[in-house]
Amino acid sequence: MRELQGHIARSQRIDRLFRWAGLGSMASAVVILIFLLGTLGVEGGRRLSWQFLTSYPSRMPAEAGILPACVGTFLVMLVTALASIPLGVAAAVYLEEYAPRNRVTALIEINIANLAGVPSIVYGLMALGLFVHQLQLGHSILTAGLTLALLCLPVVIIATREAVRTVPTAIREAAYALGATKWQTIRDHVLPYATGGILTGVIIALSRAIGETAPLITIGALSFIAFLPSSPVTADPPFVSLDWLFDPFTVLPMQIFNWVSRPQAAFHLNAAAAGLILMSVTLAMNGLAFYIRYRARRRIHW
Repeated sequence: MRELQGHIARSQRIDRLFRWAGLGSMASAVVILIFLLGTLGVEGGRRLSWQFLTSYPSRMPAEAGILPACVGTFLVMLVTALASIPLGVAAAVYLEEYAPRNRVTALIEINIANLAGVPSIVYGLMALGLFVHQLQLGHSILTAGLTLALLCLPVVIIATREAVRTVPTAIREAAYALGATKWQTIRDHVLPYATGGILTGVIIALSRAIGETAPLITIGALSFIAFLPSSPVTADPPFVSLDWLFDPFTVLPMQIFNWVSRPQAAFHLNAAAAGLILMSVTLAMNGLAFYIRYRARRRIHW
C-alpha cells in the first residue's frame, strides 16, 4: 500500500513538474513576443503616419513610404488565396471522402505531410524553374501568388482533412437515410459543419505566406519599386483588366529587407515601422482564425 502511495506521489510530482515547465515555456514565448512588439512599437511607432502608408519608396528616409509594398502584398495574397483555397479544399475532400484506401493514397498522404515541412526556399527554386522559365510567366504578381499558393497548399489540405474528420458519422448517416447522395451530404452537411476548422487552417496558412521572403527573392521580386501595378478596373468594356497579374511587384517583407540592408539608421526606423504593420496584420489574421474557431464551436454546441 505504501509503495502504491509513493508511486502515486511521484507521478503527481512529475505531473506538476511538466505542468510548470509547459507554463514556463508559454510564458517565455509570450514575454519574447511582447518584447519584440514593444521594440518595434518604440522604434517604428515614430514613423507611422498617413504619409508613410501612402508614399512611394524614396532615397530620402523621411519621405519613404510603403504604398507599393502594401498594394503588392494584397495582390499577391489575393492570387495565393484564389489558387490555394479551392484546390486545397477539393483535394482534401477527395482524399478524405472519395479516395480508396490503398498504397497510392497512403503515398500521397505521406508526401503532403512532408511538403508541409519543406523549407520555403525549395518552393522558390521550383517556381523559378516552372513558372518563370518553363511557363514564361516572368517575375510577376502571378508567379509570386502561385509560388505562395504551393507553399500554402499542404497546410490547407491537412487542415481541411482534420476539420472534415471531426464531423460526426451520425450526420452523414442521417443524410443518407433521408435519401441524400454522397455529394449532397458533403456539400450541405459535412462542409458547413467543418467550415470553422477549414477557415482556421486557411487563415493560418495565409498568415504564414504573407511573411515569406525567400521564395519571392528566388523568383525575382523587386526590393525597390516606385510605381503601382496596373489597375484591375478600366474605363472601357469589359471594365476589367488582368494586366496587373504580369506586372513587377514588391511586398512588405521585401521592402523591410531593403531598408534593413541600408547603413542609415533612419531607414532602420522605416523597417521597424513596416515590420510593426506586418506583425500586426499577421497577429490579426491569427486572432481571426481563433475567433472563427470559437464561434464555430459555439454554434455546433448550441
